[in-house]
Amino acid sequence: MSDRISRADVSHVARLARLDIEESELDRFTEQLDAILEHAAALDALDLDGVPPMSHPLPLTNVFRVDEVVPSLDRDEVLSQAPAAEDGQFRVPPVLGESQ
Repeated sequence: MSDRISRADVSHVARLARLDIEESELDRFTEQLDAILEHAAALDALDLDGVPPMSHPLPLTNVFRVDEVVPSLDRDEVLSQAPAAEDGQFRVPPVLGESQ
């Protein structure tokens, strides 16, 4: 059984998190939480001097295309196809709660 964290600790954490844990589940969750804490302690013991912080274990590159200005559709032509247009914009029904 665990010597790092007690059943009482797990019960307390569950109560703080507003989790309803059955008495029969406490032993299992105590073992699982202890294993997590042991793993965290093992990671904490690693010598990471000279290792730069990273957000991902693999090098990532931007997969998006370059943002370049290119000719687009003619506004008047597009708006001529819309069911309703007003002041150079699409006219849409008002959103609920907004005045017209």
